[in-house]
Amino acid sequence: MKILVLNCGSSSIKYKLFEMDSREVIAQGGIEKIGLKGSFLKLKRPNGESAILEEDIAEHTKGIKFVLDTLTSPEYGCLSSLDEITAVGHRIVHGGEKFNASVLITDEVIKEVEECSDLAPLHNPANLKGVHTITKVLPKVPQVAVFDTAFHQTMPNYAFMYAIPYDLYEKYGIRRYGFHGTSHRYVAKRVCDILEVDANNKKIITCHVGNGGSITAVKNGKSIDTSMGLTPVEGLMMGTRSGDIDAGVLTFLMDKENLDSQGVSDLVNKKSGLKGVSGVSSDMRELDAAIEKGNENAKLAQEMYFYRVTKYIGAYVAAMGGVDVIVFTGGVGENHIRFRSSVCEKLAYLGVKIDEAVNQKTRGDEAIITSDDSKVKVVVVPTDEEFMIASDTRTILGL
Repeated sequence: MKILVLNCGSSSIKYKLFEMDSREVIAQGGIEKIGLKGSFLKLKRPNGESAILEEDIAEHTKGIKFVLDTLTSPEYGCLSSLDEITAVGHRIVHGGEKFNASVLITDEVIKEVEECSDLAPLHNPANLKGVHTITKVLPKVPQVAVFDTAFHQTMPNYAFMYAIPYDLYEKYGIRRYGFHGTSHRYVAKRVCDILEVDANNKKIITCHVGNGGSITAVKNGKSIDTSMGLTPVEGLMMGTRSGDIDAGVLTFLMDKENLDSQGVSDLVNKKSGLKGVSGVSSDMRELDAAIEKGNENAKLAQEMYFYRVTKYIGAYVAAMGGVDVIVFTGGVGENHIRFRSSVCEKLAYLGVKIDEAVNQKTRGDEAIITSDDSKVKVVVVPTDEEFMIASDTRTILGL
């Protein structure tokens, strides 16, 4: 059984094709710069080698058709026919309050996803382009929507509400939704498999930290709070996003810098975070290099990033009345040794005892990085959102 997973962004398409019976990824790749000059498809061949195929891709429909043609091509493909694709699972960023789980895509579901587009104007329309294209090209293939926000729909109202007039929530749906839900759900489940424990009686904090980042408190298998909000700006300091900021700062800067709403959006989404503070880069590896050369702003940016992760973990320990397991995932969580050391050292009051020998050699692999006598287990779990989407697709279709 083969399930194709699509993640359509505003100018990109990522895909993975799974052989579900063996959980094997038999094809994967992505198209970048859709609608721009120099668009291309970067893929991994069945033998593991990479290849780049340049193609003029003006819009998503052509891009997805190019992906499908590549999957069946003699040189780069792994399918003899598109009929081998059993189903397609789609990442949909925002499901609002309408969706608390993955669903089979129908005309009614499409309509409801469109109604959520005001909450994710850059993402939901692009996600739906993938759905519409598959409907045209593979009309008999069932499709499933998997929502980034769905996992967080179990948050209590006192955690997801903002302290603004209640009628604004009723009128516009302004509240905390949270994102990265598929990743948080995957690693929370996977860490329980690794530790051989029951998720239904554990307090877990999942840290998806990278260029984008969010932290979630998972109590008895359910999300009870998460750091991102109505949009992905809230919460942690990120690569180019500011994270938590006094709203008064924004109105102050609107006056002083003559910014309109788009200018403020660009400021907090694209010009802030690690890049804004350091003046160097949004990439942690480049900040490491700058710190080695004595760049104080790069050092400050990194210290702020580490501190805010630690602070959110502490907040969620309080929210859950304790913690049993902390999970690191995402580009920084999986690969940055000093980040994990810094955070864990500050959590010693919880009984966290990091095993530095294990931590030092852990990059992108599953590993328990605390000692056997640590009261709280800290585990690195590489995320696999695409497999979770494929798994949900299989489950919903009863395959």
